[in-house]
Amino acid sequence: MYYISHRGNLSGSQPEFENKPAYIVEALNKGFDVEIDVWFKNGSFWLGHDEPTYRIYYSFLQNKKLWCHAKNIKALNEMLKIKNIHCFWHEEDTVTLTSKGYIWTYPEKDLTDKSICVLPNSNSATQSYIGICSDYIERYKLND
Repeated sequence: MYYISHRGNLSGSQPEFENKPAYIVEALNKGFDVEIDVWFKNGSFWLGHDEPTYRIYYSFLQNKKLWCHAKNIKALNEMLKIKNIHCFWHEEDTVTLTSKGYIWTYPEKDLTDKSICVLPNSNSATQSYIGICSDYIERYKLND
């Protein structure tokens, strides 16, 4: 089971810290995978939800515990060129396939044994999936 912190959050949404490199590293150091929002602009990679905010090097993105959500098509294109970056693109699609073959599943949609359950609800508990992505990921790992 993959326990994936949504933007670095462990026990609730913290918009002021989300996607900050230090916040992400903190979640990684606690043993969680992390979903991050990645942009490509002016020849560089950036983190940030609504806009490119924190400049990073591509080597940061090669951490095997990161799930890189491309926020613009240029980010997806550039990440796919680099070995060992696990990435995907979606907006409001029901599902999308990650570069490692997992099914990133929009909240409240049907799940499979290859699905990542994003922002689970009570209905999710009755379905099969391979990972969970949540702002409250500590709760899920404790209850497993």
